[in-house]
Amino acid sequence: SHEDVEKVIKRYDPDVIGITSTTSMIPDAYAIAEVAKRYNENVKIVMGGPHVTFLPERTFKECPYIDFIVRGEGEITFKKLIDALEKNKDPLNILGLSINLGDKVKNNPPRPLIKDVDTIPMPSYDLLPMEKYQVNGVRFGTVMTSRGCPFNCAFCSSSLQFGKKWRGHSDSRVIEELKYLYEKYRIREMEFLDDTFTLNRKRAIRIAERIRKEGLDISWSGSSRVDIFTDELAQAMKKGGCHTIFFGIESGSQKTLDFIGKGITPEQSISAVKKAKRHEISALGAFVIGFPEETREDIEKTIKLSKKVGVDFAQFTIATPYPGTRLWKYALAKKLILTFDWRKYTTLDPVMKLKNFTAQQITKLFQKAYISFYLRPLYLIKDLISRRGFIFRRAIPRVIKMARSLMVGN
Repeated sequence: SHEDVEKVIKRYDPDVIGITSTTSMIPDAYAIAEVAKRYNENVKIVMGGPHVTFLPERTFKECPYIDFIVRGEGEITFKKLIDALEKNKDPLNILGLSINLGDKVKNNPPRPLIKDVDTIPMPSYDLLPMEKYQVNGVRFGTVMTSRGCPFNCAFCSSSLQFGKKWRGHSDSRVIEELKYLYEKYRIREMEFLDDTFTLNRKRAIRIAERIRKEGLDISWSGSSRVDIFTDELAQAMKKGGCHTIFFGIESGSQKTLDFIGKGITPEQSISAVKKAKRHEISALGAFVIGFPEETREDIEKTIKLSKKVGVDFAQFTIATPYPGTRLWKYALAKKLILTFDWRKYTTLDPVMKLKNFTAQQITKLFQKAYISFYLRPLYLIKDLISRRGFIFRRAIPRVIKMARSLMVGN
């Protein structure tokens, strides 16, 4: 609540407040900025993250309480800004910074990306209540071991935010962070948050092998493209403690995959999942429906593939044009944006005008996708036997709610 935010601000009485936010949470970030400024008009509000990186002018217009925006990779830019403010120096020429000058916005040139990501210190975990992050009673942590993506999927801004060149931490740096979390905070469940943990296959294999050799008794998950996933990789990851791999399968329609620029085929997805299952790694498949030119046949192909491909878990989302992405530029050019209410940019609500569907129709297909995947009798039986009803307890109540909503809607 606003009262809670104000209490925290009063407790610390900061000179600078840094805020980062996803697109759907931007209204809450704005509210924090407003509360802070009303408490102390001299406090400097700095925002960062992909949304504000690509929409600096709009951000300042929507929330004039914000003083600065750190665009792109923020570590060096933010530090230079803090140093300048501390020494009462002019921050107007700091690379990567956008500045709210009241009647206009000054966007400085972008800052070059950090070449050696090992020079970036580990996150200050001591500032977080690490004991509170748990999954099924097991302490849980996340690590990001690389930045940058050489691919350019239409719905993703990662390569624009962190560059197209992949930059990974060294094996030793990754193991150092894992050991720190394991020993100091007793983390036993880990998720690698890299866009594609396996992009450098040799490095991924070395990290998996070192986890085992260092005696780190952790279970973990990570992501991979389907076209680079190999048996050798799956075997090493399994031995190193990996229990789940996340695949961006996206669509069962080759036409849609080509529109996205994914660079894969449905057959490659089927092959990758088989490799994961062969080495007893669970597979989670991500699927997206509701791209501008999609037909019902395209979406039905995606729903069909979700059940055929063999994944243990499926995540369905509605195509959302996030600022900066190719899909955003396409939707703006074609005048397809239905709303700029950022709270709806969750991938659970349609925010684009589609050629062949109304918003209500795409929502029903979204619900159908979940229902047809998770309410299959054989799937439920397998869940009860092999996972002791994990899906039945966690996901089924939500899916049943969707089914009821779908029936009421009909």
